[in-house]
Amino acid sequence: MMRIIDGAALAEHQELSAEVVIVGSGAGGAVVAKILAEAGVDVVVLEEGPYVPDHVYERYRPTETLRKIGREAGTTAVLGLGDTPIITVMAGRAVGGSSLMTGGVCFRVPELIHDRWVKDRGLHELDERSMEAAFESAEHESSVAEVPVAMRSQSTHRFVDGATKLGIPVKPMRRNMDGCVGHARCNFGCPVGAKKSVDKTYLPKAISAGAQVYSSVRVDRILESHGRAIGVEGVLLGPSKHRIRVRAERVVVAAGSIHSPLLLKKSGFRGRAVGRHLTLHPGFRVVARFKDEVLGWKGALQSAYVDAFEQQGITLTSLFLPPSVFAAGLPGVGRAYADRVGELGHLGLFGGLVHDDDGGQVHPFVGREPLITYRLSPKNKQSMIRGIQILAETYLAAGAIEVYAPFFGMAPLRHASEVPRVIHDGLSAKKMECVTFHPLGTCRIGRSMDEGVVDAWGRAFELPGVVVVDGSVFPTSIGVNSQLPIMAMATRLGWRLRDELRS
Repeated sequence: MMRIIDGAALAEHQELSAEVVIVGSGAGGAVVAKILAEAGVDVVVLEEGPYVPDHVYERYRPTETLRKIGREAGTTAVLGLGDTPIITVMAGRAVGGSSLMTGGVCFRVPELIHDRWVKDRGLHELDERSMEAAFESAEHESSVAEVPVAMRSQSTHRFVDGATKLGIPVKPMRRNMDGCVGHARCNFGCPVGAKKSVDKTYLPKAISAGAQVYSSVRVDRILESHGRAIGVEGVLLGPSKHRIRVRAERVVVAAGSIHSPLLLKKSGFRGRAVGRHLTLHPGFRVVARFKDEVLGWKGALQSAYVDAFEQQGITLTSLFLPPSVFAAGLPGVGRAYADRVGELGHLGLFGGLVHDDDGGQVHPFVGREPLITYRLSPKNKQSMIRGIQILAETYLAAGAIEVYAPFFGMAPLRHASEVPRVIHDGLSAKKMECVTFHPLGTCRIGRSMDEGVVDAWGRAFELPGVVVVDGSVFPTSIGVNSQLPIMAMATRLGWRLRDELRS
């Protein structure tokens, strides 16, 4: 068990000092903490969420995971503007951050995205070659490996059968795992501890090297003196609500794309890019019913993907959910719904996400949580529609009796000829079921304060001494699962900060 200081249990005001204070312990903060601590830097990490040991959360029921580890118990939602669905945001709030609630998928940033960063935005520091070493380091630390075909569920095998008939290539997924036995509940805590989230990899090494990690500490603002950051202050989330202040030479912000911009705004940042340019990778799924049993929960949660439609902004990924969670999202009411739940073992599931434009914004709001707004562009809506069509056509080609598209109130589809007629661009996006795990871009890298919030090394334009290292710094959407890219970006930023502090 890691040595974590429980802020909620501290009985008096805390005055601390360190060379670096890190706000957030997820895929960005944990990586930088480990890099700096191993270099001999005095590091304090402050995490808003509680510390839940792995042997505890690995035994949670899915609903317990949402309640005890998920932010807002999994109810955070994005308000859709115009022809845009309400989008559920799944994020973690615990030591280890959202890495506790990922499916473990590990993609590198696609080459075409690197090329756009260089050609369209002049960010030569972010070309593919420059980030190679950081990706290699993150993959090594996280035990990233290819999921063997034998670990695929029958849900995925059925999809692959249909894709083969349609000439769509399917590739094996890579995930941060060691010892996976296929319980298909990675997002809710692996029962056998096979998923290598940062609470199992980076954080223990950071602590062993001397980093101090505090849980249940909400940071409210960055302290400033003579035009430079000098630390942070916040509150201990226990009954007493005592304050905490940490003086530091550098403030590393790693609170995620939703809360990092809020912290900067509360600390006086006024740049027009702060909290803007939010991308979400809007996610969708299609359910297929087969005549015989599929038992899709037996196998790896995510084991295969399709990038053949990358140029159209679409990535398709295998997927499944614990039966109790899956059943809650099935269509129908009364007898129709009961019948579908009764045939849960006959259902297959495959999902996808869209490489979207930066149509979102994070606004300070009443209370702790922000108001998040998002406008789906017509181009992105077309990509979602096309992705749903592909999934439906593929499962029907695989022999599904019927498929359920993610539109509220839509009848099941039973023939491929129905797909383009029923699922088309004229449908209202407001009727889509939509979810995201990958908010990015609200403190994005730019060449100047007019374009972004930080430079290519995560340094804030508005306040020297502040470095942002989480998914909020990405210049654009990346079109793939963001866990590994965040760790790789944090690695290169952590290396640079380490070298600056050494010199």
